[in-house]
Amino acid sequence: MKINIKNRLLIIVTLACSVLSYSAYSHHSNAMFEEQRVVELTGTIEEFQFTNPHSWIQVNVADEKGNLVEWSIEWGSPNQLGRQGVRPSTFPAGADVTIKTRPMKDGSPGGLFVGARFADGSTLGRWE
Repeated sequence: MKINIKNRLLIIVTLACSVLSYSAYSHHSNAMFEEQRVVELTGTIEEFQFTNPHSWIQVNVADEKGNLVEWSIEWGSPNQLGRQGVRPSTFPAGADVTIKTRPMKDGSPGGLFVGARFADGSTLGRWE
């Protein structure tokens, strides 16, 4: 069976797209976060980085010894969050907040955003 040049090109392009799409998928993997565990952190917002490709919430949380530990909470892109009503001013520096996050598997102080509750009782994200 002989494959003509058009079909060869189609096969090459299809394979290339498959490889590239897998690479993009793995970039957006949440494999570094604990899928089945949610941690609740209470602290003070250090900074809200409303930037591409992912936004970050930096929160200072007191550990069991009373030392402040800065947690880095990953969230979506500004475009995605903006469509949900989130703005750069949503997490003002110095504000008290309780955040639910899926923590890092390696135990480092970071996680994936699940939800937030502010001092006034308002919530954002999935707050059950």
